[in-house]
Amino acid sequence: MQAVAIDFETANESRTSACSIGVAWIEDGRVVETEEHLIRPREMRFNPFNTAVHGLRAEDVAGAPEFPEVWRRFARRLDGRLVLAHNASFDISVLRHTLDDYGLDWPACSYLCTVVLARKAWPQLGAHKLNYLADHLGIALDHHRAGSDAEACGRIALAATRVLGLERLADIATATGITFGQLAPGGYSPCKGGNPPPRRRRLVPVI
Repeated sequence: MQAVAIDFETANESRTSACSIGVAWIEDGRVVETEEHLIRPREMRFNPFNTAVHGLRAEDVAGAPEFPEVWRRFARRLDGRLVLAHNASFDISVLRHTLDDYGLDWPACSYLCTVVLARKAWPQLGAHKLNYLADHLGIALDHHRAGSDAEACGRIALAATRVLGLERLADIATATGITFGQLAPGGYSPCKGGNPPPRRRRLVPVI
């Protein structure tokens, strides 16, 4: 299965304020291409908190295209691909709300949250944040640069697939109980982690 990992950075708390997108294309079990595009939000309001995270300011994106122009560059390539995102509830929400804001159709695709996947692959780890996993796996990461985050997300998914003894990303759902999220013009459903491993019961002596 071909896949694509995405990552958004936002200018403020609004899900329609995407100011950067990273896209990492995955084919035949490897990342083959990574893109990063600046986006000029409709509302050029940059929250200092967001800027402190990703370093982008209004002047950095003043000459960048708005979302529809950026989206058209790769929207068709999404067809038939599994979309990966680390903390997908955020990135898919940004995508949905921004498409709605511009009156654009949602794509039809399945998506997988790599946080959910990482918890299945490395349950022994105390945290499953992107930077923590990248450090654990030796993946180069310029954190909160959208292109670097997207590529790291893709590489984490591929590493998890190997750790779980799977040959393809498509086998993850069957092997782990994860339910892929679904996105389509008619609606969406979230990615779910399936049943947690059974807890060991503690025997209480009967007195």
